[in-house]
Amino acid sequence: MRFATCALLMTLAGPAAAQPAAPAVPPYLPPLDRALPPRAEAIYRAVAPRVDRQLAYDLTSRIAPLWRLAGNPAFDQSLDWIDQRLKAAGLTTHGDVIPSTSQGWEMRDAELRLDGPDGEIVLSKAQDRVPLAINSHPTATAGVTAALVDVGPGTAADHYDGKAIAGAVVLADGPIGAVWNQAVKTRGAVGVISTQLAAYTRPDETPDVLQWGAIPYTDDITSFGFKATPRAARRLRERLAAGVVRVHVRADTVFHRRPVRTLVAEIPGTRWPDERVVLVAHVQEPGANDNASGCGSLAAAAVALQQAIASGALPPPARTVTFLFGDEIRASDAWIAADAARVSRVVAMMSLDMTGEDTTKTGGTFLIEKGPDPTAFWARPSDPHTEWGASAVDRALLRGTFLNDLHLAVALRHARDTGWVVRTNPYEGGSDHTSFTKAGVPALLNWHFTDRYYHTNLDTLDKVSVDALGHVATIVATTALFLGAADGSDVAATRALLATARDARLDAERRTAAPVEVLDAWTQWYAEAIDSAARLGPPR
Repeated sequence: MRFATCALLMTLAGPAAAQPAAPAVPPYLPPLDRALPPRAEAIYRAVAPRVDRQLAYDLTSRIAPLWRLAGNPAFDQSLDWIDQRLKAAGLTTHGDVIPSTSQGWEMRDAELRLDGPDGEIVLSKAQDRVPLAINSHPTATAGVTAALVDVGPGTAADHYDGKAIAGAVVLADGPIGAVWNQAVKTRGAVGVISTQLAAYTRPDETPDVLQWGAIPYTDDITSFGFKATPRAARRLRERLAAGVVRVHVRADTVFHRRPVRTLVAEIPGTRWPDERVVLVAHVQEPGANDNASGCGSLAAAAVALQQAIASGALPPPARTVTFLFGDEIRASDAWIAADAARVSRVVAMMSLDMTGEDTTKTGGTFLIEKGPDPTAFWARPSDPHTEWGASAVDRALLRGTFLNDLHLAVALRHARDTGWVVRTNPYEGGSDHTSFTKAGVPALLNWHFTDRYYHTNLDTLDKVSVDALGHVATIVATTALFLGAADGSDVAATRALLATARDARLDAERRTAAPVEVLDAWTQWYAEAIDSAARLGPPR
């Protein structure tokens, strides 16, 4: 998610302070939790005590250590574990399959040593978790020894002038893909080592951090790539300063070319089963927070709803609630493409990504990334973008929806009970909500950002909060079941909530002397949002 922009990331000011005892509310908002529709309040009261935070944590802890890529054994094993837990709770599950368009890459082992096969280990799977770049080919069993050549940035032709590259391992500071193209594809290097790190990782403070990466896949060029920690980069350059250096590389990797699985679980609707509320968590990536935690929270939400219904505490929903676990964006795109009529009957969608952050360690904060509203197009002090998230958004996506304020109201309701900190950010895209938004479905993202360990080897279980997992599971379960259960009797209460949010927003914009075009945009957006609440009634 958002991986291509990592080179542009800003430095964080410092680690987040401990969470306050009372929830911090964005300044433009009234207490929307007090305007929650009565049915949503009743669902919240039934669901909140049934969310099993330990279940979410246990699943997260099992999945977190694995390098999960679509089609590889760790990805499939993670799906199997989730499936087993959902079935044990009584949920009905099935699998969807996407014809394989990826390599199902698996890193079994990897190490880079100085001098020879018995030399000092500089980088390894055992030491650094994910140092080997995706799409690296295996070396011979005994490994390969080659000269190490430092090319500085390594992204332009003149960085290689006068240097013997063919058959060497190239050390460079640039993005690993660009370095690979120059060193391996163009000049015949056997592999590359990239030292690139985004500033948000605070490399001066964290000498053992690296950002995982990928090299281009090719059938005809068998090569490898490593990402280096600051400590490893310094060690390699210390040796180079003393003279000629050779490194020994051993890589044990496999490409699994097989279909990509998506796990689907459903709570069937009783009145309008063809209508749906969809919740999605992606499985791939090697992180604990990104995104083992999203899988854990979503599984806990599904189990809590199933148990509340099975116990008689809540009736089954009128609409089907669908839970998807798969490959980020691709699983959602495939689900959407498989049945256009089905998508047209999706009432709303929510994505869960990086839901388990211990914010005292990661620096992130919980965010609801809203579906496109005027904050995505006009920068507003009340709704700041994330550290590097602002980008051009298609104006055709700007349409009012009931989902943003309804889900925020549920989150603030839970914050009232727990002291949880809830924030929002404008639509930026980059995870599964993007697919549904583009398909015309009201959609949003539950996540934490900015996280100093995002897309690094240090996104590990010790950065996960069992409370955060439970908080997100609670609010997505509540909102999902309300949307699944809502009928004509809930439309007026939802419109009242939206009117409260509208009045607060317009008042805040006027007090900050917002331009007329911004006021007009909000007026139009909320008119559409209030009208959209009719979608919660019987199907038209």
